[in-house]
Amino acid sequence: MTVNSATLTTGTVGEAMTPGILTCLPVTPLRVVAQMMATHRVHAIVVFGHEDVLLPWGVLSDLDLVGAIESNAPAGAVAASPVVTVTPGDSLLQAASLMREHSTSHLIVVADEASPLPIGVLSTLDIARVFATGAAPASRSTASAYGDRSEQNRADAIGAHSSS
Repeated sequence: MTVNSATLTTGTVGEAMTPGILTCLPVTPLRVVAQMMATHRVHAIVVFGHEDVLLPWGVLSDLDLVGAIESNAPAGAVAASPVVTVTPGDSLLQAASLMREHSTSHLIVVADEASPLPIGVLSTLDIARVFATGAAPASRSTASAYGDRSEQNRADAIGAHSSS
């Protein structure tokens, strides 16, 4: 089934994405990843590491985590890799197509094709929110992306990194 809504065609990733990311290393235990997800109310953690610690290597979703709970595997063994990226200027329809093509619920948003450093995440829920309202979203601020959390919790959530 193809969703062909004008809002998904004209809306951009930058308007719907959640700014900032939560990260961990490939050796991070799944319990720590689960604690990060629960504390910050997110459904995915970006895994950095292996050869280049500055570039995202994989994405560990809540579904990946639940599927591996009994394995005692670290984050790097469970995360989907390679990451699928989009830029803020890409259309939401294009992003939805990439999600279907790669069977993923989270795309990593990078500033541009030349800069692989992530600036945010776009989830299926972000796209569903736009589709449900039928209007291109206003740019989401960090405050709205992280709900009613205190300023300090939001600051902790953006760019948090766990190495344990």
